[in-house]
Amino acid sequence: MDWLYYILLLIVQIVGLVLTLFQMPGLWLMLAGTCVFAWGTNARGYVAVHWLVVLLLLALLAEVVEFVAGSAGAKKAGATKLAMFGAMVGGIVGAIAGTFIPIPIVGTIFGACAGSFLVAMAIQWMQHGEVHHSMRVGVGAAKGRFLGIAGKLSIGVLMLVLTMIVALPVGGIAPPPVVPTVILLPTTAPTSQPTTLPNPAK
Repeated sequence: MDWLYYILLLIVQIVGLVLTLFQMPGLWLMLAGTCVFAWGTNARGYVAVHWLVVLLLLALLAEVVEFVAGSAGAKKAGATKLAMFGAMVGGIVGAIAGTFIPIPIVGTIFGACAGSFLVAMAIQWMQHGEVHHSMRVGVGAAKGRFLGIAGKLSIGVLMLVLTMIVALPVGGIAPPPVVPTVILLPTTAPTSQPTTLPNPAK
């Protein structure tokens, strides 16, 4: 049964990693799946608590990397705060639209970068009206989005590999032996029936 749980955990990890491409909380799904596995196999102790803490820290780090990289690219090019926010929204919309491109993964990444580029450039141009500067902001937003996706995916792959090594259902704590229970039934002493003596008067 533990191997079945392990296979299901592997499926959840892969699905979570794919969802990360769509700018969805896939890493948190991976962490939740590992927690469920740890809870279900707690008696065998395959996944210790400190490993769950490590995975939590990695998921938080991935979110920070994606946010900082996505915003830093546009900010470095001189984007306004609204253009930086637009780059984030455009990346999410573009990633969803890019999934319809018949090239797995590549289409999603291309859509995310293109969405960040177009939205950041458009907002920057509407605010300041400078085409060349708006183009630079769009390019910076696209580069930042790409670096953010690459960094987050790298951490996601690390989480997947680490989880599947730690959760391997081998060498866990053996369950306690089952000791058969012997039920002792109470014994009753045989009761002697009173002996009826013949009546000599009859």
